[in-house]
Amino acid sequence: MMDIARPDRLSSSVWPVINAPSCWRTIDLIADLHLQDSDVATFTAWQHYMASTQADALFILGDLFEVWVGDDIAVCNPHQPIGFEARCQHILADASLRMSLFFMHGNRDFLLGQVAAQACGMTLLSDPTVLVFDQQRWLLSHGDALCLDDIPYQQFRRQVRTETWCHEFLAKPLGERQAIGRSLRAQSTSHKAMNVDVNMLAAQHWLDAADASTLIHGHTHHPYDRILSLADTKHQRCLALGDWNMSATPPRSEVLRLRGREKIT
Repeated sequence: MMDIARPDRLSSSVWPVINAPSCWRTIDLIADLHLQDSDVATFTAWQHYMASTQADALFILGDLFEVWVGDDIAVCNPHQPIGFEARCQHILADASLRMSLFFMHGNRDFLLGQVAAQACGMTLLSDPTVLVFDQQRWLLSHGDALCLDDIPYQQFRRQVRTETWCHEFLAKPLGERQAIGRSLRAQSTSHKAMNVDVNMLAAQHWLDAADASTLIHGHTHHPYDRILSLADTKHQRCLALGDWNMSATPPRSEVLRLRGREKIT
């Protein structure tokens, strides 16, 4: 059984920690799949991956879904065909019987709650969270909180992550929430063209606070592997996961695999 430490107060010096059990040999990390009913190719690739990966644990670092407007979106209606979100929920639940699943909120699916997570067999993670695996400390984050140079987004993020905003939004009828979600999605897609990256000084501060060697994040859709520090007492790096888009040229479906001290992409 893994040990999940959840401190009462989250600060830059105290992060939640997951100590991987000794039986874990392989850990997969993915982010930014933006699953949606209209993108059949990406959904099919993800469905195949979920059924075929041999990982002991999967960490989903946000934006698994293009938009998530409340856990009731995945509720099955016996008088209608099973919906897209419910299909995804079943795939995750089946996979959770073979491996441990962890989910960290992204900027598109931060409203995915405990009801949906439990139905999917996933453990919700705080952002950031430290993973201790193979005698290393890995700092995991979706990454959007570190894009400090994107001031308009950070202002919007602070607004929509408040308990009051979430409560008022989730109290709206499902159809109205879906319409708002489509509008926000269009704005986000347009804004993404600005290509704002993670602030590397902030990333280094997070690593120092977590006493971690490597930050792994998503959100930016631009994979990279950067060395932040080569000091004798510290070797820090920042790994950004790529997004999934099977309609792109070439198709994209990156999985970061941690196996011992080996990194395979």
